[in-house]
Amino acid sequence: MTATKLSANECKPCRGAEEPLKGQALTVLVRQLDQGWEVIEDHHLKKSYQFDDFRQALDFTNRVGELAEDQGHHPDIHLAWGKVELMVWTHKIDGLTESDFIFAAKADEIR
Repeated sequence: MTATKLSANECKPCRGAEEPLKGQALTVLVRQLDQGWEVIEDHHLKKSYQFDDFRQALDFTNRVGELAEDQGHHPDIHLAWGKVELMVWTHKIDGLTESDFIFAAKADEIR
């Protein structure tokens, strides 16, 4: 499955009963994303996006916010001049699910 195929899916609400993904499952999914995404301590995804100015970074932040509301999946977003950093994980299980990777792929598409 490529990032495009990942992004074609919808984030699924986590009920809290599932176990976070670990090890090889994370490796397989992160390879399907565009460059720049990192799995941090088998816990969350992180990526920094660079922009020419604050306005472009803010516009992207707002698009990510709309995506988050649409998908019911809410990343941590850090906005700075010319830079946006996303951290994505499923808070309910304090770890990663396939939906986190789907969200990451969708974020790259709206870049």
